[in-house]
Amino acid sequence: MTDRKKTKSAKAVLRRSSSSNSSSISRSSQTGKSLRQVQELNLLPHEPLRLSKLMGLRGICSRREADDYIQQGWVFVDGQRVQDLGIKVLPSARITLAKEALMEQKSLWTIMLNKPVGYVSAQPEKGYIPAIRLVSEENIFRDQPGISQIKKRLQEDFSLKGMATVGRLDIDSQGLLLFTQDGRLAKKIIGNEADVEKEYLVRVGGYLSDSNMKLLRHGLELDGRPLKPAQVEWINQDQLRFVLKEGRKRQIRRMCEMVGLQVRGLKRVRIGGLKLGPLPEGQWRIVSPEELLLLKF
Repeated sequence: MTDRKKTKSAKAVLRRSSSSNSSSISRSSQTGKSLRQVQELNLLPHEPLRLSKLMGLRGICSRREADDYIQQGWVFVDGQRVQDLGIKVLPSARITLAKEALMEQKSLWTIMLNKPVGYVSAQPEKGYIPAIRLVSEENIFRDQPGISQIKKRLQEDFSLKGMATVGRLDIDSQGLLLFTQDGRLAKKIIGNEADVEKEYLVRVGGYLSDSNMKLLRHGLELDGRPLKPAQVEWINQDQLRFVLKEGRKRQIRRMCEMVGLQVRGLKRVRIGGLKLGPLPEGQWRIVSPEELLLLKF
């Protein structure tokens, strides 16, 4: 064999070796990530669980979305396509999505509404109006960036199907209310392990002692369970600022009642890094991909 042929042969072996090593490193990286997630989620490493549940726990998508992706053949487990809804896998399994599923996730809508008093955030009882009804073309905020492209997209593919409320606001409260078709985002904000701040401005009546202020910040219980620490401070003579990392039913109103305060007005102004800003009451706008990052997504 000539020196030139030997050189070419050696280069070919190096390329194959490099490709093989790169592939092995990629698989090793994926496996390491899966094992870390097993530990973080406190799962038993040798106990199989339903694939859609594991996808939900990992934040890949919601369980409902996982079932849909599996049915369409868009889910791969350790490189193998899976279409059996009932299949169980080990917690360390390597799960990837087909490009079709990734494209669908990118097309999901998340919108912000400035909810007025008098509307309910979830599915209402008879006689109550759901806030989602305000999400119409006539109520869109027209001063948002890229409004012409947004209006074009609204005409092409906008649908309220699968739109879920992210964090409740009761009928007597107002302010920032999110709706999304993305189950991953909803879980990030209101799931059991959620750690996203929600900020409220609360107008109150009554006297608040220093000791009761400390209780508002930490020490109260609701329904037999202690509340997480909260940031609470006066911002003017009759208005408090609350920052919470949880969202129990009518939490702030009940907290205030427990220390002798009457809530006269409650407005949510921030979720994570996403602020209500100049959005007029009763109007809505699209949450941009850049803003989704402010939600630690």
